[in-house]
Amino acid sequence: MNTIKNDKSLITMNEGKVSITVPHFDKISAKALVFYNPVMELNRDLSVIALQTFRESQDEDISICDAFGGTGIRGIRYSREIEGVQNVVINDLNPLAVQFTKENILKNGLTNVKVFREDANILMRKCRGKFHVVDIDPFGTPSPFIESATISAKAGGMLCVTATDTSALCGTYKEPCIRKYGSMPLKTEYCHENGLRILAGFIARTSAKYKKFIELKFAHSTEHYLRLYLTLGKGAKKTDLSLKNIGYIVHCPKCLYRRLIYGITPQIPSECPQCGETFQVGGPLWLGKLFDTDFIVKMMEILPSIPIKKDKEAIKLLTRCYEESKGPATFYDLHKISKKLKISAPPLNEVLNKLKEEEYFASRTHIKPTGIKTDAPLETVEEIIYNL
Repeated sequence: MNTIKNDKSLITMNEGKVSITVPHFDKISAKALVFYNPVMELNRDLSVIALQTFRESQDEDISICDAFGGTGIRGIRYSREIEGVQNVVINDLNPLAVQFTKENILKNGLTNVKVFREDANILMRKCRGKFHVVDIDPFGTPSPFIESATISAKAGGMLCVTATDTSALCGTYKEPCIRKYGSMPLKTEYCHENGLRILAGFIARTSAKYKKFIELKFAHSTEHYLRLYLTLGKGAKKTDLSLKNIGYIVHCPKCLYRRLIYGITPQIPSECPQCGETFQVGGPLWLGKLFDTDFIVKMMEILPSIPIKKDKEAIKLLTRCYEESKGPATFYDLHKISKKLKISAPPLNEVLNKLKEEEYFASRTHIKPTGIKTDAPLETVEEIIYNL
């Protein structure tokens, strides 16, 4: 194998326990010779923590597929930093990326990592039921790869999915979301949560064809991307039961009322019962839980033992996700409600405390600093905000 020569066009990057060589870059884009995004370091940190948590629930060492390897940083970190990894497969269609990955594997002294240059879908189809973990982190939408990922994962295995096409999933561009995910997005204050739910619903419907059902373990919306961690169970009856979490959200743009409607083809009201405004309808999407509270607790327990530079950011994110993990779908925005009421926004913590005093669930959300996740009806939330 030809080695990559050391010159000024190469730089060394350090993450976690690994060090890799990458081409010099001025701007992150799909046109880069080999794709490496330093902004995604927190994503990779959380992935290591989540996969270590998943590994500790298994009775055997795990095999991992990183379907879009780039420089190899993610797969190399999985091999080096997660205890109990049998092997890692790193794949990329770019021949230069494969070359960099091989060099970086040697640089880190790893022996349980294999590199492939293959179309991601073809590789995963070839490896039917082989992997305990399949990680999909493409540039853009993951939708063309979900079915192959579902096929390549073992029953009980984990899928880790990143989507950077947030403009589609979060409602800025509706047609691409319909085309890629078969779902109508909503451009609301909770649009990024909707994006997570659209992606989860798409995965649930796709995996159901193979009598596989999803269980969400952890999810987050950070900066320019959405990320899901879920396990795949097996069985027709459980899959049918899981699909009952699919439905729609109707949202009133005038008074901010919203309602969840379960089912694939339910009867959907056209008018808001509060003000008579025409509803906006989003879905189909996942209306079930986005978080497994116990899984997040275990991630928080594991985090101190894993050396990462983004530890403060990771702790803050996991804490917020834990707080909202038992909350309902959607959330209210303090500033948007205050604007509707034509008042200055009161302190968020005072609103949360008052809701809890009245025995409602109330928490912040990691998605928006001014978000209020609660099971209280809208009129109660408005009354509390108005009187504070």
